[in-house]
Order: sequence, then structure tokens, then C-alpha cells
Amino acid sequence: MNATKESLIAEIEKRVSDKILEQSNADLLIKLIKNADSLDEAINIAALGTTYKRTGLHFDKRLEKMSDTIKYFKKNEKLSFHTDDNKPTHKLIIGDNYEALQNLLIQYRGKIDVIYIDPPYGKDSMGEFAKTNYQNAITRDNLLSMLYPRLVLAKQLLSDSGVIFCSIDDRNFSYVRCLFDEVFGENRFVCNYIWHKKTGASDAKGIAVITEYILVYCNNEDPSNWNDIFTQNYESFDTKRYRFTDEYKDERGNYYPDNLDRGGLNYSDSMNYGIECPDGKIAFPNGRTKYENDGWIWKWSKEKVKWGIENGFIEFRKSKDKPCGWSVCYKNYLYVDNENNPIKRSAPFKNLITGILNGEGTEDIKDIIGKNIFKNPKPIELISYLIKSVNKYSPIILDFFAGSGTTGHAVLDLNRSEAKEGDLLNDKTPEGNRTFILCQLNEKTDTTPNGIAYDVTTKRLKRIMTGECYDGSNNFEWIKKNKPYGGNLDVYEIVGVSNFEWTNGKTPFDVIDETLYGKEKFATIKEKIEWVCSNFDKTQKYLEQVKQED
Repeated sequence: MNATKESLIAEIEKRVSDKILEQSNADLLIKLIKNADSLDEAINIAALGTTYKRTGLHFDKRLEKMSDTIKYFKKNEKLSFHTDDNKPTHKLIIGDNYEALQNLLIQYRGKIDVIYIDPPYGKDSMGEFAKTNYQNAITRDNLLSMLYPRLVLAKQLLSDSGVIFCSIDDRNFSYVRCLFDEVFGENRFVCNYIWHKKTGASDAKGIAVITEYILVYCNNEDPSNWNDIFTQNYESFDTKRYRFTDEYKDERGNYYPDNLDRGGLNYSDSMNYGIECPDGKIAFPNGRTKYENDGWIWKWSKEKVKWGIENGFIEFRKSKDKPCGWSVCYKNYLYVDNENNPIKRSAPFKNLITGILNGEGTEDIKDIIGKNIFKNPKPIELISYLIKSVNKYSPIILDFFAGSGTTGHAVLDLNRSEAKEGDLLNDKTPEGNRTFILCQLNEKTDTTPNGIAYDVTTKRLKRIMTGECYDGSNNFEWIKKNKPYGGNLDVYEIVGVSNFEWTNGKTPFDVIDETLYGKEKFATIKEKIEWVCSNFDKTQKYLEQVKQED
């Protein structure tokens, strides 16, 4: 539901009834909300009442303040490339992700299906703004202060059934979980993935930590809808079990037999009948040769057994243990169900992820970019696992802490794997149609003197999508073992223009390109001015810390 002043006031009043806010503080907030000049200002005022000491989540929030500089997207033509207009066009945004999210809201508000983030929660890789000192009191946790406004923007980008995943370590898990509860609502919490990321840590002091966590929240608060939002894991069953073949293999796949009879409390006399075996003997449930009520019945009705025999779904197997001499079995095929309908065998995704090791991400980067250039990249198999768990057709996937670009790599790989899976099932399935949007600050490090975005993210995407570097060379290991994914990449930089700039050719209306925001070129300058004025006021905001009293 879109926020209004009335809904914000109702939420403040609810916090009083929940004994989270004192009445006097609530009265002041309500007065300020009523007199706010805009809805955005009212939302910021309401945020002052969401620091819950009751839950232990208390930190210094940074609120938005207006500046006179409009931030906007400018396309980097040198880094952008197109290989096939029939394939999706992906985006990489270089710059502060707060400003990137503000700009994305202009085109993608309520349209993002999946968000994955891996925020910089390690104390040695936080950056100046988000540095975390584990000796600090909770009230000074800059990680939370950095994440809060970005999550508020991210929530506005998510579709009504969108899903957000957040990787986090065990030190920060509890605090970040509380922050997500605050921004998205505790009723939108789906689960916490436990990722078994490495097999051992022999050099650890005390207890070795070999797991990490991934928070999962759905923008739809009704759990009854989650069955449609989350898909099934089609790789969860053991194909080795399907080891028998028959004349239907090409259309039904391999099969395994299962006994048609069963015992149990739910006895039905109509399911206790005789079935004629190949030698003319009559088999009853539990191997009997005559009718009696011993609690055993057939799993299928008489009519379905007749259909099963006629269509090759029933198999008679000789058995010395059965008085009738036969076991009556039904066939479980790999590609069809027991009514001959096409099926993809699956089970629900579980919240324990095993078999994907963190070191695989390091190997990927080494083969694509080089050794020791980027620390601790996530493996593409992990991100693929998460994306596949969301049941979306042609989804848009956003990662605003893109790092080396693993999420983009995972999307490209999933698109291709869908075509391979279709071939396996005798179905001409085209490549997947997912698109990614990545945001990465061009932070400079000892191993990336030109910045992470220039030295790692763009180079990785260029190499795996086209098979060559920007300079035309192809002397990297990955291309020797893989085929380029193809596709298109538009690279944007975040730049600024003063809102009072009126020099001819340099005004905001001149320099902002509406086509980068999904718009056709405006026919008149009047239309362009109206669009800029109604959309880019929010991109003039910067963050200012507001200290709360303990």
C-alpha cells in the first residue's frame, strides 16, 4: 500500500499502543507529519519514530536532505556493448548505490522481481562511510545506518511479490535481521538460509565458522501467496533412482517401480479387489489370493488400474514372498506423472545450502580477471540457487552491492542453462529472458588502482559476454573452457548538474537523456521540463546523520 500522511499517522498511533513510542513523542511526530510540506518529508519524520529500543535496534540514522545538485545517469559509450539485439540488455551503474537507487525509482518503481545484496559487513572492507568497529556500542553501528536508507529505496523498487536476499555474517546477523523487520515488516520474513560455505577451517581459533547466512523477505505479506511466488527445486531428486527403461523411454524417460498395495488405517472396501496377473492368477492387496479385510488396499482404483495396464503404467514382477506369486507395481516415470501428464520432478527449496563452496567464487575470478584481484567473491552457483527459487517469468534482478559482478554472471548462466534443460526434456526451450541491473561504487584498492567497477566488474562482464577484453585480447583462462554468453550491456555513470544551471546546452533539460530511463525522446521541451521537474527532485537528496539520544 502506498504511504499517505494518514497511514503514517496510523502507524505512529499503533506504535503507541504497542508500547514502542511514548504518547508525548508520538504527539510531536503526528504534528510534524500533518505540517510536512511533502509526503517524502512526512515519511522521513515518521522514520524518527522507528528506532526501537525495545528490540535492541538503536542506531544513528542518516536522513535525506536537499542539495542543489541533480544526480542523473550518463551512458558510458566506451564500456557499453551490444552483441545481439534479440537477447536482453542488462545494465551496470557505476557510482554511489544510494544515488543509483534514487534514479532507478524513476523507471523501475514496483518493477524489480528479485534483489540480492552482499553488503560490506567485514570490518576490513567497509569503506569510509560504513566502517564497522565491533567494539562500538550498538547505538553507533554504521553498517545499519548505511543500510537503512538504501533498504527503504529498495522496498519501493520491489514488485508486490518481489523477493530480497541479503548475505550477512554471524556477527551482524541479529542486527540486520531487526533492520529488515523494521523496513519490510516482520510478517514479510520468509526464512533464513544457512549456507555451508566451506568444509574446514583448521587455522581457526576456538570454534571454526564454516557457515554464513542469507536473509529472505517477500514484499507480499500473505504467506498463502508464497507457494506461487517461490518455485520448486527441480534438482532436488536423485535421477539415479530412475534406472529402468521400457518402450516409452523417449516420451516418458526412465522409471522406477513401486508397490501398488499398501496397508493403513484408511481402509476402503472399493480399493480391495482382485487384479489378474500374466499367468491368470488373481492378486489381491498384500499378495493375497482371495478377498479378505486385513487392512491392506490398492493405491489405485479398479478403473485406474485398467487404464494403467492398457497404457503401460502397471508392471507385474514375480515374487516368491507373495502367496499369489506376483508383486503388482506402478511405474514412476521421470518426465510424466501417473496420469501421463508432463512433469518436472521437484521438491521445495530447503533453507540449508550445501555443496556450494566459497572458494569456487575465487576460482571463477582467477580464470576471468586474474589472481588476487578481488577478495571473497560469491560463487555463481550460490546466486543461481537463490534466483531459481523465485517463480518469475522474465524477471528483473537487481544487485546494488555488485562487487565483482557475480549476480550478473549468475543471471547469464541461468539464461543459458534453461535452454540446455529444455533440450534434455525434449522440449525446444529458448534461452532464459532474465535481465540484471548491477550498481557498484568505483572504490579504489591496492589491487584495483582504477577502481573496482573499472578493473573488475566491467571487465568480467565484457569477457564472459563477448569472449574478449575491451582491448580485443582473449588470453584469459575462462574462455578456453567456456562459450561466451552473448547479450548486451549498457554502462551508466552517475554525474551531477546544478539545478540552477542555465547555460545553453548545459541545463538539466539538456544533459539528462530520457531514453536512459525507458522513455522515448520527448517531442517538445515543455514535456521534457515537466518530466525532469516531476522526477529528479528526489535525486538532489543527500544523507545527513541524525543522532539519537541513548
